[in-house]
Amino acid sequence: MPQPFDFGLTIERFRVFGADLANLWHEEGLHRVIDGREVRIEAAPGGVNVEPLDGEIAAAVLHLLGADFDLDAFQPTDPVLAGLVPRLRGFRPPLSPNPFEMLVGAISAQQISLRAASAVRSRFVERFGVRLELAYAFPSRERVASLAQEDLTAVGFSRRKADCILALARADLDFAALAALPDEEVKAALVQLPGIGEWTSDWFLARHLARPRAWPAGDLALRKVVEGFYGDGRPLTTPEVREIGDRFDPFQNLSAHYLLTGSRLPA
Repeated sequence: MPQPFDFGLTIERFRVFGADLANLWHEEGLHRVIDGREVRIEAAPGGVNVEPLDGEIAAAVLHLLGADFDLDAFQPTDPVLAGLVPRLRGFRPPLSPNPFEMLVGAISAQQISLRAASAVRSRFVERFGVRLELAYAFPSRERVASLAQEDLTAVGFSRRKADCILALARADLDFAALAALPDEEVKAALVQLPGIGEWTSDWFLARHLARPRAWPAGDLALRKVVEGFYGDGRPLTTPEVREIGDRFDPFQNLSAHYLLTGSRLPA
């Protein structure tokens, strides 16, 4: 792994909101299905041990563990972040290697707590994914496209979210082509789909494509953190949060993750 890197800080979000069957924490290691094989990732001096390992698995693990981020260049002068960066040294925001999985996860988290969303998503993965030894492969786009609304509401999705997930699975959307587009064009393409607005498309830029300027200003948790640190505790509007994000340019993505993670962990 590129340095600095802290395995425990990086995978913290896979543990804090409840069990994630597609990114399963088990006996001090993270289990994920990659290329049809269950992979175990655990801490090692200077990086991680990965078993089994080949070129495709290595690329997916590096992406998952945030190797794309340039932490050496992230040296904020903002007093809040300047205090968080040393405390969270080696934290690399984890990314979703699978764009469909990332968007389904974002849709599931709309307007409910992350713990509740995690519980619904785990039932969805257990019911429609494929279990290997411990972890499950996230349900494929093709598998989900074959489902009906009642299949998804049965595991806890609202009818609206079920319809949005089915529309996403059935959409004529080329994720590889999408990844080659500038930020605003990615967002413009995504928001054409039912249930995907600016909040979801911002998180897609942040947590799948690792775009440095992604700043999910409409995220409730981020807004609360920004209000506490930069708004004197008063309520802020989404445009105000977006404007505050400009001060972190060109590191809005890292700044958002450091603020969110730093607010959860004890000083």
